[in-house]
Amino acid sequence: MTLEKIGEYLGIPFVAEEKKETPIVKIEIDESKQINLDFQQVRKNLKNLASTGEEAIEGILKVAQEGDSPRAYEVAATMLKTVSEINKDLIQMHHTMKMIEKPNVTEKNTTNNSIYVGSTSDLQDLINTARSRKKVLKDDSTENG
Repeated sequence: MTLEKIGEYLGIPFVAEEKKETPIVKIEIDESKQINLDFQQVRKNLKNLASTGEEAIEGILKVAQEGDSPRAYEVAATMLKTVSEINKDLIQMHHTMKMIEKPNVTEKNTTNNSIYVGSTSDLQDLINTARSRKKVLKDDSTENG
C-alpha cells in the first residue's frame, strides 16, 4: 500500500514532506592523535582493573583467612593470577605503543663479496691487459711460428 491510499482510508490528506539532503561532513582525525587517545584510555582502564583487583584480593584473603575455606583460597589465587596478567598486559601495551611510534626505518645493507681465485700475476694480467705477460707470450709465439 502506498502512503496516499492509507491517507484516503483514514480520511487524512497525505502531504509528503520534501526531503532535505544534508551534506556529509567528513571529519578527519589525525591517526597518531587517535592512537594516543586510545592508548591513554586503555592504560586508564587497565590501571583501574588492577587497582580494583588488588582491593578484591585483599577482601578475598580476609574471607579466606577467617573462613578457612579451600574454595576461598582458590578464588584468591585466581584473582592474584588475573591481576598479574593485567599488569603484564599494561607492560605489553607500553611495548606495543613504542613499536607503533617508532619510525619505520629500513636500512639497506648491500654486501658484495667478490672472490678471485688465482695468482697475483694472473690478476695483474686481467687488470692491465696492455702490460700483460700473456700478451707478450702471444706476440712472441706468433713471430716464431
